[in-house]
Amino acid sequence: MKDTLDQRPQHWLITGGCGFIGTSLVHALVGWGDVSARILDNLSVGTREDLGRVCTFRESDPAGLSTRNPASIEPSTVELMPGDIRNPQDCLAAAKGVDVIVHLAANTGVAPSVEDPCGDMKANVAGTLNMLEAARHQGVRRFVFASSGAPVGEVEPPIHENLAPHPVSPYGASKLAGEGYCSAYFRTFGIETIALRFGNVYGPGSSHKSSLVAKFIRQAFEGETCEVYGDGNQTRDFVFIQDLVDALIKAARLAPPPNALPWGLPFQIATSREHTVNEVAERLKQRLKSHGVSMKIVHGEPRLGDVRRNFSDTTRARKVLGWRATTDLAAGLDATIDWFTSRGRPSQPH
Repeated sequence: MKDTLDQRPQHWLITGGCGFIGTSLVHALVGWGDVSARILDNLSVGTREDLGRVCTFRESDPAGLSTRNPASIEPSTVELMPGDIRNPQDCLAAAKGVDVIVHLAANTGVAPSVEDPCGDMKANVAGTLNMLEAARHQGVRRFVFASSGAPVGEVEPPIHENLAPHPVSPYGASKLAGEGYCSAYFRTFGIETIALRFGNVYGPGSSHKSSLVAKFIRQAFEGETCEVYGDGNQTRDFVFIQDLVDALIKAARLAPPPNALPWGLPFQIATSREHTVNEVAERLKQRLKSHGVSMKIVHGEPRLGDVRRNFSDTTRARKVLGWRATTDLAAGLDATIDWFTSRGRPSQPH
């Protein structure tokens, strides 16, 4: 392979590719018409049906991949490989013959990590290490890692990449470990790793998400009460799914100038704007009302592991990746509600 990837890598491996972000990325890649995508997913959250809504795919047996010649990966196809990032053999088989790995599969969110810190570590630390090892042994040169603002912890925002990390939750600690391994695998093994620290992602396709926007829309449609943790004045940086997919593609295709060394570094991927949970809940309430849906809001106890304020400085992403978010919150919420409405009664998350 070349020292840096061509502007359009031909063979992609997307872990967690049946999920919200993964299917949105696959949909974008299929639109190009000349690339292949392999999906490694244990189907615990996203499903075959979710993937089938954005593309036509074929399913493979992990055992069969172990003897496949990398050159036999067919162009312009999507291949689903049921498997688990916690299984090193699944990772090794899935990485065979690909140009770039976009590692999305993870245990997501603060609350699950508080409930089961060991399970969070196995998925997010051991799983990421397994994928980096697979990249090393299969000669994959580019590795894009889905991280979060959680490694930084409780700081005065905006969050930027030069802040010393002090994670509050086990989830933040696990993502920090992943970033550390990405740095080490570039410096030791030369794998071109990039860690993207996602803001709070929302948008069409998020029916299985348990994060604020999708959860509140789903609860409102079901006639359930929407609980805001604490006083609701905690802030987050909400990034629209299409903007996030654009960041993933730019990271995967990046051919930096000679004086730029982005490998092994984290990048904040958000909007550089903070919105309170109360503000987002009220916006949702007003927009859902126009669809004839009533949204009931109550306040509960603060949640363990949550940070008070969170928004990002995205200067590094703008300068190095050539990326910035272009969708404002009002337009993004409208598009998300329209998508849920078009599907009728929203499905429950797994």
